Amino acid sequence: MNINKKFINVINAVTSKMPLATGWIILGVLALIVLYIIFVFNSLIMLRNRVNNAWSQIDVQLKRRYDLIPNLINSVKGYMKHERGVLTEITKMRSKLVSGSMSQKSKASDAVSNALKTIFAVSENYPKLQASENFKMLQEELAGTESKIAFARQFYNDNVMALNNKIQQFPSSVIANILKFKEREFFKSAESEKKPVKVEF
Repeated sequence: MNINKKFINVINAVTSKMPLATGWIILGVLALIVLYIIFVFNSLIMLRNRVNNAWSQIDVQLKRRYDLIPNLINSVKGYMKHERGVLTEITKMRSKLVSGSMSQKSKASDAVSNALKTIFAVSENYPKLQASENFKMLQEELAGTESKIAFARQFYNDNVMALNNKIQQFPSSVIANILKFKEREFFKSAESEKKPVKVEF
């Protein structure tokens, strides 16, 4: 309320010392500036909410994968006695999928993706495992979840780029700075994720 009164007093003081037409022009310019600030503020809020929503979509898919992993491990551990290290690694990384920062979740997600690729590659050497309906179903569900995670990551990064562009571009960067909007980090793939998976026996 005090800020509004001060603003009105300033406008009254400025307009009382000027001709009427000049006062209206100044009021018009001030109104346009205020409307622009409101527009930029609302668009920044909308972009920030989109980024938050996109991140929650990644979280949903990571949780889904988190829930499927124990069933997969139970299906394969009787067959893959020589690949215990992979199973241990995937169990360790699984716990990091639902806790920690975005950066930690990103690294854990990449590690789990690589371990899953290794399990599916190694499983080809176990015909009985390949014939198991349970294993086939889990493989299909995990493959579908991996696709959804990839899509959710892309959707998140697109929204982060839109928000970061708005924060960096002039003149919206001035308003973003004043209102303390922060740039968001992209969900990046680790370098190891870009390399082909090595399967060792």
